[in-house]
Amino acid sequence: MLLLGASPLWAQQSSVSASRPAMGTPWRITVYAVDTFVAHRAIDSAYARIERVEQSMSDYRPDSEINRLASLPARQWYPVSTDLYTVLRFSEQLHMHSDGAFDVTIGTLTKRWRRAIRQQHFPENAIRGARTPVRSDYHLGRSGQSMLMSDSILFDLGGVAKGYALDVAGDVLRDFGIDCFLIDGGGDLLLGSAPPDRAGWTVALPSGPLDTTDVAIATSGPDYRYLLHEGVRYSHLLDPRTGLGVTHGQTVTVFAPTGMVADGLASALSVRTTARSALIQLFPATTYRVMHEYIPIR
Repeated sequence: MLLLGASPLWAQQSSVSASRPAMGTPWRITVYAVDTFVAHRAIDSAYARIERVEQSMSDYRPDSEINRLASLPARQWYPVSTDLYTVLRFSEQLHMHSDGAFDVTIGTLTKRWRRAIRQQHFPENAIRGARTPVRSDYHLGRSGQSMLMSDSILFDLGGVAKGYALDVAGDVLRDFGIDCFLIDGGGDLLLGSAPPDRAGWTVALPSGPLDTTDVAIATSGPDYRYLLHEGVRYSHLLDPRTGLGVTHGQTVTVFAPTGMVADGLASALSVRTTARSALIQLFPATTYRVMHEYIPIR
């Protein structure tokens, strides 16, 4: 095996990091490069690319692409960006493979539960929603980036958009010739090759520290955002099949070749507590771990 620190050129590389808020959470990009000027340019460009994804997929921004689509009349075809088309295509497949445990069309329900958790008031309308399907239909064009909505849809891409942003930010860094990087998007990670003189990047996981490279890692599970009602703890994570917050205490970490797959699967497996291995097997070079406990309340 070739030692990563053996190359003189590699040894000359310097570490450059930059932290910024994006997509509602802190981000940090760390790269190793010979030319620090190029490294700073690459990081700035990566953050600009993340901003484009957020502008497309944020349900918090009134002028985002998904919110603009939600305001348009249904039953018509509309052009969508390449970014949104890619994420919706993957989301459609994951919805099918997960038997409905992953669903990006629950934006209205998500907003209802956000308000309920803030107010610590159990929403009776969520109970009614649990008795009826919450999914709205959309259809993606086969020959181009277009979408037909059967109903007006408020998308919630929070379970997949951050992973996609990791991927496109990593592509930007590679375009600058930088392969040694770590992108941390609020705890979801995309790792490039190992830093100089090290076997890998050391990352902190719920199960303990791990040295690894060239992988995306996403963790999902109940955290301090929850609603306690009649002795039951309802998480901010929603089960689209019931319309209610999940009540188990399991945290799932997924290791996958891409951030989008890791993020989406972590979200799906946090809701789907059975037949997890069968779902994972549909995605090559992908594994997962489960922690059977609540994250401590902060």
